[in-house]
Parts: sequence; C-alpha cells; structure tokens
Amino acid sequence: MRKEEHIFNYVVDQFADLQVLRYRVAGFDSLTLQQKKLVYYLSEAALQGRDILFDQNGKYNLQIRRLLETLYVHFTGDRTEEPFLALEVYLKRVWFSNGIHHHYGCDKFVPGFSAEYLKNLILHTDVSLLPLESGETVEAMCDKLFPVIFHPEVMPKRVNQNDGEDLVETSAANYYEGVTQQEAEAFYAAQKAQGDAEHPVMYGMNSRLVKKDGVIQEEVWKVGGLYGKAIEKIIGWLHRAEEVAENDSQRQVIRLLVAFYQTGDLKLFDDYSIQWLKDTASRVDFVNGFIESYGDPLGMKASWESIVNFKDLEATRRTELISSNAQWFEDHSPVNPSFKKERVKGVSAKVITAAMLAGDLYPSSAIGINLPNSNWIRSVHGSKSVTIGNLTDAYNKAARGNGFREEFVYSEAEKELLDNYADLTSDLHTDLHECLGHGSGKLLPGVDPDALKAYGSTIEEARADLFGLYYMADAKLVELGLLPDNEAYKAEYYSYMMNGLMTQLVRIEPGAQIEEAHMRNRQLIARWVLEKGRDGQVVEWVKKAGKTFVRINDYVRLRELFGQLLAEIQRIKSEGDFEAARALVENYAVKVDAALHAEVLERYRSLHLAPYKGFVNPVYTPQVDENGEITDVTVLYDEGYTEQMLRYSRDYSNL
Repeated sequence: MRKEEHIFNYVVDQFADLQVLRYRVAGFDSLTLQQKKLVYYLSEAALQGRDILFDQNGKYNLQIRRLLETLYVHFTGDRTEEPFLALEVYLKRVWFSNGIHHHYGCDKFVPGFSAEYLKNLILHTDVSLLPLESGETVEAMCDKLFPVIFHPEVMPKRVNQNDGEDLVETSAANYYEGVTQQEAEAFYAAQKAQGDAEHPVMYGMNSRLVKKDGVIQEEVWKVGGLYGKAIEKIIGWLHRAEEVAENDSQRQVIRLLVAFYQTGDLKLFDDYSIQWLKDTASRVDFVNGFIESYGDPLGMKASWESIVNFKDLEATRRTELISSNAQWFEDHSPVNPSFKKERVKGVSAKVITAAMLAGDLYPSSAIGINLPNSNWIRSVHGSKSVTIGNLTDAYNKAARGNGFREEFVYSEAEKELLDNYADLTSDLHTDLHECLGHGSGKLLPGVDPDALKAYGSTIEEARADLFGLYYMADAKLVELGLLPDNEAYKAEYYSYMMNGLMTQLVRIEPGAQIEEAHMRNRQLIARWVLEKGRDGQVVEWVKKAGKTFVRINDYVRLRELFGQLLAEIQRIKSEGDFEAARALVENYAVKVDAALHAEVLERYRSLHLAPYKGFVNPVYTPQVDENGEITDVTVLYDEGYTEQMLRYSRDYSNL
C-alpha cells in the first residue's frame, strides 16, 4: 500500500443524516496530457449544469439556495448560536439534496430555525445582496418562499408515489405546471401513437409540460429554450473537449450531444446514444445530459446529470469477463424463453474511476450505471455498463470499524462471511446488476416501454438486482474465477436480505412509507422471499438479547426463490402487466413495520452513523506556460464541503 493511502482523509463532514466523503482519482497522474485536458474540459462542462437540477427538483429551489447562501456568507453575528447553526445545517442539506426535499426519501425536510429568525436575518442584510426577482420586494419574496420552507403541507413531497393520488399534482418536482396526471399521460400517449413504433424516442424526456391559456405544450430544454443559458456554457466546454478527444468516434459523440443540446431533437439524442455505445476504445468517457427519470412521478422526464471518468484497466478485466459471457447468462436465466433475447447484442462493461460528479450524481452518486435507457436501442445496439470503482473503495474505507456489523449481523459465522467476502461480492453484484441485469430480457412486440407507469423504475431495478442475485450463487462464477469458492455468494445474500428487511429502514423517517425506487425494489425482493419461504424457514426473524436479527437457514432454497421472482418480474416487464406490477409493489415494497422500524432506528442511533453518504469533488487546476498553453493538470483533494458548495454557486450559477 502506498504511503498516500495511509494519510488520505476520506471523511469531510457529517450533519443531519448525511456524511460527506472524498474519493481518490487513482491513476490520473498516469494519463497523457491530452487525456488530462479532456478530463478537465469535460469536468467544466459537467459543473456548468449544476443549476439545472436545482430547478428541476423544485421551482423555488434556486432562489431559496441563493437566499440562504447570502445570509450565511454575510452574517455578522455569533456563528455559534443555535439558530445560526440550524440555518447552516439546513443550507448544507439544501446543497446535498439539490433542493429542499430529501435527495433519497423525497420528503421536504424541516428547518431547525423559525420563520421569525429567518425574516430578521433578511431584514438585516443589504437588500442589494438579496436574490430578488425582477420587480420583487423583500416582503413579496418572503410571502412567496416562507410557506414553501416552513409549512409542512406546502409542496410536501418532491416525488409522490402514493397509489390512487394524482402523482403530478401532488409532486413538487418542476416537470409539470398546470396539468393533471391524466392530461400528461394522454398528451404523451398521443405523441407515441403518431411516432415511430419501431424506433420510438423517449417522449417528454427533455421538456417541462405546461398548460398556457388552456393549451398543453412542452417547454424544451435546449439552446434558446428552457435552461438555455446553462446549456450554452456546457456546449462551450464540450467544444473544447472535442478538440482534445481521443479519436474520431469520441469526437462524433461530442458533436451529436452538442447538436442535441442545440435543437432539443430527441432523435439526435438517440443518435448520440448509439454513437456513445460504439465508442469502447476511449480511455476517458463521460455522461452529460438528461438521463434518469426517477425524479419524475410518471417516470418519463429526465434529470440532468454528468460524470467524467476513465477506465480502470486492471479492474475492467472482471467486467469484460462478465460481458463476454452475456449470452450464456441470458440463455440460462430462469425466465420464460419467450422473454429472453435470442441474441444479446453490444454488451460492453468496464470499471471506471470517477473524476468528476455533477447534477443528479452529486453529492450523492450511483456506484454503477447502465445506459442508454431507450429500450429499442438496448435491444438493437446493446448497452454500456460501468461500475464506479473508486467510489465503492471510498465507501468501504470510510466504513471500516464503524460498529455496524457488530450491531446488526446475527452471529460470528455471518460476520466472518462478510469480513472474508463482502467487498468482493458487493462489487460483483453491482457488476451483474449493471452489466447483465439491465441488459437482459426483452419486451414483447407492441408493449409500451412506459406501460408500468409509476411502478416502472421499481420493477426495473428489482429485475436487475434479481438477475445479479440469482447468478451470484451459480458455479459459473467460480468457474470464471470471479468468486474464489462456492461459499462466497452467501455474503451478498446475507447482506442483501439484512438490508432489504431491516437496515435500509434507517433511511426512513418514523411513520413514513418507502418512496424511493431502489429502496422499494430491495424491500420487495426481501419481503417476497421471506413470505414465500416461510414454511421451510428459508429466511426468518430471530431474537437475541432482545434484539431482532435476520437469519438465513437455506441458501440454496433462497436462490431458487430469487429465480422464481425474477421469472415473474421479467414477465411483468415483458408483457407490460401494470396491475401485476402494482400488486407486487404495493403489497411488498411500500409499507414499513413500525415496531421494527423504531428498533432499527434506536440501534443505529447508538452508533452515531449517517445513513446517507455523498462526495466532494477533487479540484483540477490547469498549469499553463508563458503562451497560455496547458502543460499539465493537477488534482487536489483539500477543498471542504461548504467551501466547494459556495465556490460552485459563485462560479457555475447560470440560471
């Protein structure tokens, strides 16, 4: 181990239910100067889109953030007094969540200071510094923003998934204005009916749907349209990246993305996605755009995100081995043959080192990505999967010795399993989920990709997780050298069931239900197999010293149950069976056992841990010669959380 790893400080800050970490960009110094420039330019393009996500997450988020930042920076009183410390925590949470709703649970979080305190700070701040809109008075700004900040009943959820409610009207996300769920669904159903059925674009992906003068129309995110100022800045840095691209294929990727940003043409986005898929030779890669639809209650409109990365050559051998055997895994899947792909196409996979996170991947990030999301492109051209190795490494190193396993793992036998195998099996499950799970299976002819509506994201994540879980226990993984022996898979099975049944509940407020798609997916799987295996006590609750634990008695039977559920969920996806999706999610994924929840929260609280984690980015600085030419790019890790957030707000505020 190199000396720098001993002294690298992974933990940056902790507040509320959040911990902020650093990640190392190992291998950056070994990149060529051209590749370093490319990382730098793409990173600048990533940071220019920051304001887009804030606005997508809620129409008042940008003004609230700027107001809080102004008060924080220009405060002249006692910074140790309780109300100011509460304001500081609230501002840190707004930064972390890119808005006033929890980044994961979607509920609005409550300030620890009063409206009177905030009003007093505002009145004692130079009015020229306040983020007033054109013609707006201080009083009008307060009248507008205070109910949003302080009143629980105003915009309570960023994304509402409660069955039976109008999900559009009851969600605070800024993707719709003046339209109902029924109107939005009818609008896009009409577009799909008139479009290319064989190669359908992702309708509504890059727009806000509004009703003006009684007419429903889209406000498209593009140059000259909504978010145009930020998009122009993004394009400016993409042009510079194009000049130092590694090859013609990558240059074409950048050109197509720029063309999409300029026009908003979703067909161009498909062209870009296909070209991005084809570029497997470049060491440096990136995602930049409107990608994932978890933030839209209808699962159509995409939040803005970016990640800049480069291939971890050694670790990628693992994912290349998995993807090169993709057809074998598809053929041996326990799903109905009519739902399988006869020929798996274009599955590429790699382990990457994240160099910059932005938008919906910052501060909280995924650890694996499989794109594009277009079903027809995946079917015809395949997909590109990545596992983000340095983020997983940061999580693992920051968590060592924190007492979590000692508190929640049933016995020494399970702890030994986790100590020996968990880092490996967790990474491998992510690889299987991203490389194979999302790319497996097919829709039957004529099935609408959005047929599962609000349940689509949960079902898709469950499908990918189950694919990975089923194959974790397959002898093929030992044969391929991906696992050392036939016992290793048990570490992932135990971790998954403990998390899905118990420990992920630390992320839920008392009395709340589960809203987020990934959490719903994990509880759906865990609760379903617990119920279906009850007669044989495959998995059971046990009490020890007055505490509840999960015990797995039959790992072989557990794998069979994972296979059965995978087969059913693939059927639901392939057939577009909305009612079956709804029944599965509502019966298994949403409700929380209040007594168990209270116990888990109490036990977790005693550990003084934060259930959610995110990252600060490294700082890249170009070194230039007397002619202004870049001669090197250096990377530093010394920027604090507040310092970085305030700098980003100062340097990348484009809306």
